[in-house]
Amino acid sequence: MRILVWGLLIFMLLLIVALPTVMLLGFGMLPGLVAMIVDRTEERSATFCVGGLNFCGVFPYLMDLWFGDHSLNQAITLLTDVFALAVMYGGACMGWMLYLSLPPVIASFIQVMSERRLQQLRKTQREILDEWGDEVITDADFGGDELMPPEPGDAGARLPAPAE
Repeated sequence: MRILVWGLLIFMLLLIVALPTVMLLGFGMLPGLVAMIVDRTEERSATFCVGGLNFCGVFPYLMDLWFGDHSLNQAITLLTDVFALAVMYGGACMGWMLYLSLPPVIASFIQVMSERRLQQLRKTQREILDEWGDEVITDADFGGDELMPPEPGDAGARLPAPAE
């Protein structure tokens, strides 16, 4: 409850002191607010991607407002400029595209790296068997394409040929 009261007090103070800034940020950051509302994940990846790039689109116009004419008329002029809105909302669009396209690329990269690591481990395992012999094989789960336990009287079990 105390946080809500302090938040409202600060918001009212900002409305009095910096109404043009609040207007520009409020209207320009709408896609970031929507991303924050719809993002239910614990990491808040969509919020950071969309909100961050949305803020990158709003920031130049915020600088124009702060270091130029910081008036309500200038804020309305910036908000009615189609090019300015295209830059602000285009940044948010790039954030959504980044959020939606990057995870599959990273997942496929991790899969390739895991397969490469598996090949390296199998090569190392093969070298250990060649050096130490079959005595290093224990009674583990020998399922799938792993090492097969040696048959009685068998000279030794070997790994299957790796898929190239």
